[in-house]
Amino acid sequence: MFGKLFGRGGERPAADAHALPAPRRTRNGVYTLHALGDVRVLALVQAAEAGDWAAVRTALAPFDLGRDHAVLGELADLDGVQDWIGRAVEEDKEHRATALLISGARHVNWGWEARTAARAVDVTRDQWRVFRERLDIAEEQLLEAAELRPDWITPWRRLLTSGRGISRGAAVNEVRLAAALRRDPLDAETHLAWVSQLQPRWGGEPGEALAFAREAFTGAPEGHRLGCVLAMAHIEDWVESDRKDCLRQPEIQDELVEAAVHSILHPAYVRRPGWQHDFNIFAMALSLASVSTATPLVFRELRGAYTPWPWEYMARPEEMYARARRNA
Repeated sequence: MFGKLFGRGGERPAADAHALPAPRRTRNGVYTLHALGDVRVLALVQAAEAGDWAAVRTALAPFDLGRDHAVLGELADLDGVQDWIGRAVEEDKEHRATALLISGARHVNWGWEARTAARAVDVTRDQWRVFRERLDIAEEQLLEAAELRPDWITPWRRLLTSGRGISRGAAVNEVRLAAALRRDPLDAETHLAWVSQLQPRWGGEPGEALAFAREAFTGAPEGHRLGCVLAMAHIEDWVESDRKDCLRQPEIQDELVEAAVHSILHPAYVRRPGWQHDFNIFAMALSLASVSTATPLVFRELRGAYTPWPWEYMARPEEMYARARRNA
């Protein structure tokens, strides 16, 4: 069955001319994916690290930042962007929408960095204040970017995260979800954000996120990333559950294998920059479910590439990735 998934004879996909080579020195064969594993994204990250707005614009040329959530995420995660991107917003009128998008996305992440991953009761008053201030700036900038570029989906996806943090409420967040899905009804990142929104810890009902993910997966074309949404919904159920073996049920194991075969393991799946993130979602979900069939294939394709998300739900995430890889 699995031998035919990558095309005739089970060949691997053709080598990517833009792929970053894996580091020569790894820890037990495991390495953290950098710059989405792409030399063009690395050039973008390096330009942003240098605070060179002109170089950032040049490096963005191969990408559509209004739709490419992963590339935008690299800039949003980069500490220091907040120190210079404001000048680009004010001075570069021609590219104001792009600068607003980057700044808004960075302020969302920067806000969550101030809040930390602590439980709400453990977050200090000063942390809440800084968190709110940064998310307020993010919302203003992302809404302006969306107004300037009504075809873009990435501002609406980021507004789902800021809205969750500020507790905008179901009505506002549902409007934002609808705005994103009008631009792309199959957008996987928007669906993943909504799976998080529907978790009980954010006010959702038990089972609501999984039902949403199942409905989305039902309408997904072969090879589409929406299969990751179903895998992530099961991971979120594991996070919420008191039973750490809750995914080790035959019906869940079968569902995860079907989702993997229909999405990331299908010949139609496109390995865009950062495809390893999709494979890491499935690697974690399949490992938690103790699936003995598809799990080794997923880890084989990763070749040791580790992405902190979603393994960060575990204590010692990289160690747990390496252990799951060994046991696959």
